[in-house]
Amino acid sequence: MVKKSMAAVLCLSLAFTAAACGNQEDGSNAGAAGGANGKTKLTYWTADRHDVDHIKGLIEKFNADHQDIEVEMSVMSENYVQSVDLAYASGQAPDILNAKFDFVNMARKQYFEPLDGYMKDDMKKRFEGTLRDSANTYDGKIYTLPNYGTTIRLVYNKELFEKAGIANPPKTLQEMVDAAKKITEVGKKDGIYGFAENFKNPTSAMERSVRNILQVSGYGVDGYNFKTGKYDFAGYKEVITALKQMKDDGSMLPGVESMDIDPLRAQFAAGKIGMYLSYSAEIGVYQTQFPTKVQWAAADVPSIDGTVKGLNGMNGAQWMAISSSSKNKEAAWKFVEYMYSEENLVKYAETGLGMPVLQSVAEKMKTPDIYGYKDFVPTKSDAIWPVKPNVDSSLQGLKYADAFWKYILDGSGNLDTIIADLTKRYNDALDKAIKAGDVKVTPDPNFDPMKLK
Repeated sequence: MVKKSMAAVLCLSLAFTAAACGNQEDGSNAGAAGGANGKTKLTYWTADRHDVDHIKGLIEKFNADHQDIEVEMSVMSENYVQSVDLAYASGQAPDILNAKFDFVNMARKQYFEPLDGYMKDDMKKRFEGTLRDSANTYDGKIYTLPNYGTTIRLVYNKELFEKAGIANPPKTLQEMVDAAKKITEVGKKDGIYGFAENFKNPTSAMERSVRNILQVSGYGVDGYNFKTGKYDFAGYKEVITALKQMKDDGSMLPGVESMDIDPLRAQFAAGKIGMYLSYSAEIGVYQTQFPTKVQWAAADVPSIDGTVKGLNGMNGAQWMAISSSSKNKEAAWKFVEYMYSEENLVKYAETGLGMPVLQSVAEKMKTPDIYGYKDFVPTKSDAIWPVKPNVDSSLQGLKYADAFWKYILDGSGNLDTIIADLTKRYNDALDKAIKAGDVKVTPDPNFDPMKLK
């Protein structure tokens, strides 16, 4: 039954060959099945949707150029991490997978094949200086290399701001609350609201909004304080209060509690949302996935009080990894090496789908003439933060994002009590994870959020 359910997951995903679901019930590893015309069949899983068309083209070229290998891509729209866990448990793991989702836990579970032995010296040198512990490496081994980075901005509808009499995008939480209310007041009759996030997945919503508001306000990552090496959610009070105020004001798009990011983007493209916070992937989204005539722009993430006390977190590090259970690792490396070629990384950057991480790529690429691109280009105010210790596997009770969203949605409980409870439970989970050897923590009393490497 498990293997049949896994086959159903694949059939529902986006696949690019007719054999997408044809070999999933034979009991073999997903990467061991033979491809068309005797080719070695490789499966690649990802949860990224913004670059599907571009990656599809690269895969088609690779397949055409290789007589002995056929790569098939599947895109999981939801529950990617759970699907990967199920695949490994049922012996149907893909040969290659996108490693940027839950990297540490997957590395700890030994899902990945170390790349050190496959990489030639020139490739190691090319990526030197871009690899981070718990992002690309784990226990001293390289498991994935960077491709692109994503900056986070406040995306806003310029026309709605003008109609509501708002001269500039908000720089403080209060300005954001006020702007959302004004936009809703002038647009509600037409189904227009001031603010939205994809709260169907509270963690995803807060990792592209609340996290960055707190970072530029001088706090850490998801409640983790790098100075003390402990969790402390006290900084969330003002941000969560502001989000609840927008919900209570009726300034949030109705239905955000069940809205994923793509439906949200579709509503923004239709001119129904005043603003939201998200990644630089929006550049490509509004060019190809949801073409729009809306005049939109992207601004710096607002801080709590308008004072910038930390650099804005930029995501970027992981991309492709080879599965440790693949029976075709050499063939998988050929594909991974091809995808990481400088030529392909330059092409990727030039599409505007992501900001380049490698300096050599940034120097060689042509700046894309794409609407909105310049608003997302990394500045001295953007930086990649250190990786927080992941304690989800040892955490008892609700995750922080779920607990805060429950409070925003129904107002139940006391926010101070919720914050104290989260701080205690996350530190208990941290202590447990440290004792089990699942995470390593080194407090940095000199950590400065304005001076990240």
